[in-house]
Amino acid sequence: MKDIEFTKPVIGLCAYSGAGKTTLLGKLIPGFQSRNLKVAVIKHAHHSFDIDHPDKDSYKIRKAGAQQVLISSQKRWALMHEHTSGATELTLQDALEKIDDTCIDFVIVEGFKSAPVPKIEIHRPALGKPLIAATDPYVIAVATDQPRIVKVTLPLLALNNPVEIADYIERFINGSRK
Repeated sequence: MKDIEFTKPVIGLCAYSGAGKTTLLGKLIPGFQSRNLKVAVIKHAHHSFDIDHPDKDSYKIRKAGAQQVLISSQKRWALMHEHTSGATELTLQDALEKIDDTCIDFVIVEGFKSAPVPKIEIHRPALGKPLIAATDPYVIAVATDQPRIVKVTLPLLALNNPVEIADYIERFINGSRK
């Protein structure tokens, strides 16, 4: 599998469903912001999703058949793109190519569990799932809520300590920039 290429550091958060990837991400991002680090997030969804709502004009336009709808305001813009029949979902490489690297310092990928990028595994032994790190050479650390029972040679991070995890990620991205 070919490594993912991007102009800025990319690090993933990987875990089985229900381990708390999004919860952790919600705690990490404010910490990065306080460190003046600008982060882009790419989140993989395993199901159909909709970011628009039926009572909005953009939803009505998209449902009427527009292939792309760009919504723009003074504070943000968003582009929705409908896949044509038979199209495949974006790969992580494809998604990264949509990111504007001029306004960020790094990218965190949530999901894309098998992508060839450095990853921090979120592992909760209580879920009864095996360690992804056991078979994925791209896992560089494990964040867990039970470090005494997780046996790995990789760095162990305290899942309930987002500052420690943010410190680790910051060291990683600073090392990636050299």
